Amino acid sequence: MPETLLQVHGLKASYGAAQVLFDISFEVAAGEVVTLLGRNGMGKTTTVRSIIGLQEQRAGLIRFDGQNFTASHPPYRIAQAGIGLVPEGRRIFPTLTVRENLVATAASRAGRARWSVPEVYKLFPRLQERQGNLGSQLSGGEQQMLAIGRALLTNPKLLVLDEATEGLAPLIRQEIWRVLRLLKSEGQSIIVIDKNVDALADFADRHFVIEKGRVVWSGDSAALRSTPDIKDKFLHV
Repeated sequence: MPETLLQVHGLKASYGAAQVLFDISFEVAAGEVVTLLGRNGMGKTTTVRSIIGLQEQRAGLIRFDGQNFTASHPPYRIAQAGIGLVPEGRRIFPTLTVRENLVATAASRAGRARWSVPEVYKLFPRLQERQGNLGSQLSGGEQQMLAIGRALLTNPKLLVLDEATEGLAPLIRQEIWRVLRLLKSEGQSIIVIDKNVDALADFADRHFVIEKGRVVWSGDSAALRSTPDIKDKFLHV
């Protein structure tokens, strides 16, 4: 069995007095692609924010690569430990060029130097063509490519994508799926949040459905395909 890279157990979190996460538990093994599925407002992004230190935890366990992140850790420490985030809404630097956005986050971690700016350009040739353009001058799809490239340049052990293809044209979505398949083939551990369940089922290893702050179903892609009522009950608007 592959080594467990991320363990989340009994995670609870709140925004003020309003509890949002009640019992989130899942694991990600080294080299595994895991999805967090569910309708909007069910707690997927809050789960990610808790993992990367942007949301205070009320209770539960978060362990990453042998380190205990249950206590409050600043997000930069968690990033240094090897978690790279592609946030919802992309959040690139609009007044920096494409190349400046990439260089701003580049880090060669000990034993993890797979990604460099030239390697990101190979992955996304469009970014090389637009490397002198400001972030604000890019299309939504180009901004998402940039956000992924920026996260990869931290040379993460775990890549987390929140709404990987939201609002993107079909051809750009296919490009993102191509890249994620490639990353998986290279052994990259990935968490993906997205609404394109059928596309995710083609390459992800396991899926966790979140409903009202709890994991209500989990299984592999074969199980997801064979239980259409899961999509009808928990994923469709």
